[in-house]
Amino acid sequence: MSALDGLRVALLESRLSTELSELVRRLGGLPYAVPAVREVPRLDTIPLFLDALISGRFSAVIFLTGVGATLLLEEAERLGSLESALAALRATTVVCRGPKPSAALRRYDVPAHVKPVEPYTSKELLDALSGVDVDGKPVALLHYGEPNQPLADALKARGAQLDERMLYEWMLPEDCAPLESLIQDLVDDHVDAIAFTSQVQCRHLFEVAANLGRSDALARALNDHTIVAVIGPVCATALRANGVIPDVIPAHPKMGPLIAALADYVELTAASHATR
Repeated sequence: MSALDGLRVALLESRLSTELSELVRRLGGLPYAVPAVREVPRLDTIPLFLDALISGRFSAVIFLTGVGATLLLEEAERLGSLESALAALRATTVVCRGPKPSAALRRYDVPAHVKPVEPYTSKELLDALSGVDVDGKPVALLHYGEPNQPLADALKARGAQLDERMLYEWMLPEDCAPLESLIQDLVDDHVDAIAFTSQVQCRHLFEVAANLGRSDALARALNDHTIVAVIGPVCATALRANGVIPDVIPAHPKMGPLIAALADYVELTAASHATR
């Protein structure tokens, strides 16, 4: 028996939808890809930030995502400021929330000086920053697709003079019809499992369900007959806020371990039922 045994697995990932679908296929599943998030660049915010960065204003720069790091440096290159921006980053304390911003910066030979441990939440980031003096220091915080207010408040409480920037926004897809169809399929028990790779996917799915008057039905479906896999604790918290208890959380918050953990859960559940 294949690990996923032909199960239909809903995937809400946008940027890496193809890669995630291939992981499901390799383990014998049938991917049902319906992107739930649109990342919209805010390029107008970058030139002023680059000016501040290149002038040496910041004692530390905190990158929360690889998308933000890549967007910043690609726009710097387009504006003819890439080498100056890289030199400025190399001269300051660079903080990366997880492996994706670290990898994005490493492609430009920019080291990350502060890196939290798994599962890379704000708690681990703040713990990793405990040895960095931010009191009275100008610190740049590059948010993900929405402001991380608790993190910003915690840094301000430590005395940081925070400069917050949001280089892109998380928005619903321009066409929500595929998400509406997915919700109907979930409610009708036509989907065996669903994998969430970010908290905003959960919120967007339930936002569309609420617009249809189906949020309670969706929660029941996810709890009663759909295997729910989430990439980490932040995503799990977002689901619990909507009344859904996840079945699968991988030991490592990455897409490969997520799908592998889902396959393990399917196999263990099948084995348990076979012995009854």
